Amino acid sequence: MNDMFNLEGSVALVTGCRRGIGKAMAVALAEAGADIIGVSATLESSGSEVEKEVTDKGRKFSAYQCDFSNRENLYAFIKSVKSDYPKIDILVNNAGTIRREPATDHGDDIWDEVIEVNLNAQFILSREIGKEMVGNGYGKIIFTASLLTFQGGITVPGYAASKGAIAQVAKALSNEWGPKGVNINAIAPGYIATDNTQALRDNKERADAILARIPQGRWGEPEDFKGPVVFLASTASDYMNGSVVLVDGGWMGR
Repeated sequence: MNDMFNLEGSVALVTGCRRGIGKAMAVALAEAGADIIGVSATLESSGSEVEKEVTDKGRKFSAYQCDFSNRENLYAFIKSVKSDYPKIDILVNNAGTIRREPATDHGDDIWDEVIEVNLNAQFILSREIGKEMVGNGYGKIIFTASLLTFQGGITVPGYAASKGAIAQVAKALSNEWGPKGVNINAIAPGYIATDNTQALRDNKERADAILARIPQGRWGEPEDFKGPVVFLASTASDYMNGSVVLVDGGWMGR
């Protein structure tokens, strides 16, 4: 492996890694040489698919559970993981949720849950892990953004608001921490075949319209994020800060 992409000796914390994009990113980082701390609201304490794939690569895997919609639970997780791992080199903020309701029916409970999971928890986790990175003079933080970082979407106002804000958080942190040796960037997935898009894929009219606009002519797969996450986690991206990298099959260029 090119030394620029070699993550041997690194520890990566990946949220929302039980399946889908997060799982693919955790496995990719392990393939590049990093040991993985995995966390999800429903991640098995042992024997998960992501653990099996990571350990098959010869890397260590530690599992944690955290409900990112619960502030108390989040702080308890942060305290525990920082005690167990005083030095975390890579943070991948992938955990997220989406709730589909028209704006007229998008109640406070829906809005609050989405903003808490997708924005508040990610900022808090980045702040608490990031302050150690700043002290160490090195670190990589990667957020999962969205096409709705750039567009408004339909019937997902809370999700769109949270993903627009995540890009601004990445830029704000990069302005403060870039001079301290910490790189903060985001990856914006296009339309990917995951649980989050199942409702869209089940709607033939919407699915056909979406596919017609994607120049590459297919929905993305979680494995499409392996290369981008390793790049942003490695020294190959040392001069990137505050960027949002689109992985969308060309959707935004159409």
